[in-house]
Amino acid sequence: MGKGGTGKTTLAAATAVAAAGGRRVKLISLDQAHSVADVLGTRDQSPTDRLDVLELDTLSLAEKRFGDLGSLLALGGNHEHGDRLHSLAPEELLGVPGVEGLLGLHEIARHAASGDYDVIVVDCPSSAEALRLLGSPAMVSDYIERLWPRHERMVAVTGTDPKLLVLVSMVERVVAGLHEIREVLCDRERTSVRLVTIPSKVAVLETRRTLAALALTQLNVDALFVNNVFPQCDSGSGSDAVNEWMTTLQAAQNDAIAGLSHAVGHLRPRTITSAASEPVGLADLGEIAGQMYAGDEDAAAVLDSSIPPIRVALESGRGLDSVYAMRMYLPVVDPSTLTLGRVEDDVVVGADGVRRRVRLVSVLRRCTVSGAELDGDDLVIRFVPDRQVWPT
Repeated sequence: MGKGGTGKTTLAAATAVAAAGGRRVKLISLDQAHSVADVLGTRDQSPTDRLDVLELDTLSLAEKRFGDLGSLLALGGNHEHGDRLHSLAPEELLGVPGVEGLLGLHEIARHAASGDYDVIVVDCPSSAEALRLLGSPAMVSDYIERLWPRHERMVAVTGTDPKLLVLVSMVERVVAGLHEIREVLCDRERTSVRLVTIPSKVAVLETRRTLAALALTQLNVDALFVNNVFPQCDSGSGSDAVNEWMTTLQAAQNDAIAGLSHAVGHLRPRTITSAASEPVGLADLGEIAGQMYAGDEDAAAVLDSSIPPIRVALESGRGLDSVYAMRMYLPVVDPSTLTLGRVEDDVVVGADGVRRRVRLVSVLRRCTVSGAELDGDDLVIRFVPDRQVWPT
């Protein structure tokens, strides 16, 4: 993923080409611009015997899911609510925020569970849209659970109202689909995000904000690529104006890369040299992959940072005098943007324009927040027992 215009589609395709050397690979485009085929230089859905390409048509997915929903509604008999739902069109359903992206994510989870492929490479939409998309499964499932907890849904199915039975069945199917998506996204041993940027100050600032937002979603970021880096050339071979332009350009991009390295020391930025001509086709993508994954590095290997995104430990004391610390791994977060709140059994953490609810482990639900601080790359929130509910 990356900001529009950084070349993320090209690098996603290059990663797929590199991974397909000895594996079955699926390259899926979630970006509605659907330029994967243009980068590959072919509309063939199987450009090699080990690489398949899918540009997801979310409207077709909506039509299919909508048809399944209509069949399920029919089981509940004829009633007013069913008639109203049948009058909707798939295009109207796609107007509901987040539906289109969730359908695409569920299709990816389905491919991941099929066993047909060893590697799936996803070309995401631009950063802001991708962040909303990747955070939506957790948000929607958490809201469903708060509005209508599962134990209440199970009580509802013991009744005799067919309409209520159908409604519970629909909700359970939605929750199961969201759970499938979350299992795939949050499995840090097999799923990672690879971020693409370019060597400019504006892009570097946007990249830092994106990394901070990804940390809040607890997704594993295992690579950072700086694309379209102008090659280092001898500035003495051209006119004075050309030499001055090259010197200024190289200095600016070097400053941007150095600033990026300083801001995200846990990730080593990998530079991709700007090609003399637009890279199109398997041969060009293979050359780019050689820069992305130098030496014997496996393009398909997911590298987990081995740092659990959330850790909870007893810091001191015992019983009512206990102090618990919850640590959240939040590198590159701007402290001035950090916000904290407590809502029932969740803490709400916000940073760099992104806000996330984090469900507390059981012991912390019986505690109150006593303080918080940034400790290196960790946000540390401390809790003490709530004397009114703490077991004695």
